[in-house]
Amino acid sequence: MSHLINYPHLASLAFNTPLYATPDLVQSVRSVLEPRLLGRLNELPERMEGGGDPEAREMQGLRVVGRLAIIPVHGILTARAGQIDALCQEVLSYEKLRTRINAALRHELVEEIVLDMQSGGGSAMGCKELADFIQASTATKPITALVNFASFSACYFLAAACSRIVCSPTGMVGSIGVIIETYEVSKAEEEFGIKFNTYYRGAHKNDCSPHEPITDQAIAEIDRRLDNAYSTFTESVASYRGLDLAAVTGTEARIYSAEDALAVRLIDEVAPAQEALDSIAARYSGQNTPRRARVSARAGAMNLQNTL
Repeated sequence: MSHLINYPHLASLAFNTPLYATPDLVQSVRSVLEPRLLGRLNELPERMEGGGDPEAREMQGLRVVGRLAIIPVHGILTARAGQIDALCQEVLSYEKLRTRINAALRHELVEEIVLDMQSGGGSAMGCKELADFIQASTATKPITALVNFASFSACYFLAAACSRIVCSPTGMVGSIGVIIETYEVSKAEEEFGIKFNTYYRGAHKNDCSPHEPITDQAIAEIDRRLDNAYSTFTESVASYRGLDLAAVTGTEARIYSAEDALAVRLIDEVAPAQEALDSIAARYSGQNTPRRARVSARAGAMNLQNTL
């Protein structure tokens, strides 16, 4: 049976809400949602092969390689569980990620947790709570953020809370900013002869309605939410990383190469992902990591890449 998707619900998560996400990620989600919401199914992107059985992926548990727990942080980050499907990207919920980190913290064989990161970010809602949890958890076990190869916006928010950040030489980090996108379909509705009559109580109840042009009141409310979310993000990163707030806001949501990020202390080390894993594993083996352990670590990481 195909996986049923509540597109209006997904739209409510993507539009009219603060996102710690890159514009490219917002565009990729919009390309999937807009044709369905507007009835233009002929504009849907071609279906991609792969993605796997979502129920089988849901059953994937924590993977432990040697003394390391390698946890993937891939795709779009959301407050609660959900999936868009192979037409867009994987969806990873903050609640699921917290559950897996908790499991690694309790696992008696795990000495260090590695978050394998490849994400353009996602929802602002729930991100701060998980980041604070990650930072608090570093007092129990070291947590390394392994940028392999992108950690932007919400993903970088989580990375900043880790014990340290290692970035692949060709990896990138940053986009410390917040974005809200609205959408309006009133002209399309007018062309189809459709008119929505909305009745409500409370001055802000109908803010950002897609059935009419955006109002000055709605814009003011958007600005307020942007300011709040931006302050939360920048102040948290400054605190986690021991940076001046002015230095964090001064990035102006720029995306940094690995070397540039190292220069401004957004990361701690530049190293290929497998070398970083080998180095971490070697600390707990008491000697140079043998070839068999390196292959095992590599296999473990590869097996995790498609796991939510």
